Amino acid sequence: MQTIHIKTASSDDTERAGPGLGRNLSPLLAGAATAFGTVGALLALTDSGSPLRGPLTLFFLLAAPAAAIAAALRGLDPFGRVLASLAGAVVLDMLVAQGMLAVHRWSVRGGVVAVAVLSLLVLLPVPVRRLRDRTARRQGS
Repeated sequence: MQTIHIKTASSDDTERAGPGLGRNLSPLLAGAATAFGTVGALLALTDSGSPLRGPLTLFFLLAAPAAAIAAALRGLDPFGRVLASLAGAVVLDMLVAQGMLAVHRWSVRGGVVAVAVLSLLVLLPVPVRRLRDRTARRQGS
């Protein structure tokens, strides 16, 4: 039988990286991504002529459903979760576009609103499930 040795970070490694740098970077990146997505959605909804409108709106159209799907798939390993959430985001965007084209109601504003609403609907059961799990743990204790 083979044993696996796990090397833990030594105090020298943590001092070189700075105090809490790895822990503080994740919320900062999440906040920046949320800000970029929000700005992209607002630029699309206000029909702005900014050159950042296209890239930031595309970022919103991929990031909003991907984040919602990733939150719902918390049981998967991180790599599988990223792949599944990105694939789900592309599928959701394509379904919205195909549906809007099928009913002859294509518009950028409508697409952004539809993706935002569907992302919120995917995200809605997540806090409800967490609250239910927390309540079940309290009653079990």
